[in-house]
Amino acid sequence: MTNSLDDLDRRILRELQDDASQSLDEIARKVGSSKTPVWNRVRKLRAAGVITRQTVLLDPEALGLEACFFVLVRTAAHEADWQKRFLHAVRARPEVMEAHRLAGDIDYILKVRVPNARAYDKFYQALISEVSIHNVTALLSMEEIKATTILPLDEGTA
Repeated sequence: MTNSLDDLDRRILRELQDDASQSLDEIARKVGSSKTPVWNRVRKLRAAGVITRQTVLLDPEALGLEACFFVLVRTAAHEADWQKRFLHAVRARPEVMEAHRLAGDIDYILKVRVPNARAYDKFYQALISEVSIHNVTALLSMEEIKATTILPLDEGTA
């Protein structure tokens, strides 16, 4: 799909990212088109893998998940078996909102949402019981300044 998004595709995607619960009629009106062409483009974007799924966003604090930790993981092990066990452990933990393998001194960074520090410690203890980790640094986010799921879709995008 690279290099094949036109302006209408980008406008439709912006609307869907903003509120995917909008009706096709609402989206069509906002992007200056009609319902059928919008529906056809949405189907095309899904088939191409540009739109992967629709979901709802929940407020973590409203659900009691007030603590957000960024967990920096350094490992001395880089064998395939260790990585397989680590990835399985991370993917199986619902507290892990994001996980990234990094270049540089830190091997992995995890975004972990829990109710409090005690819950983080339980998460940490469970993780290290499943897989050996050389060094872990946990950073507590004091304030979320910006969080978005909306990707920038300017003229240079796709």
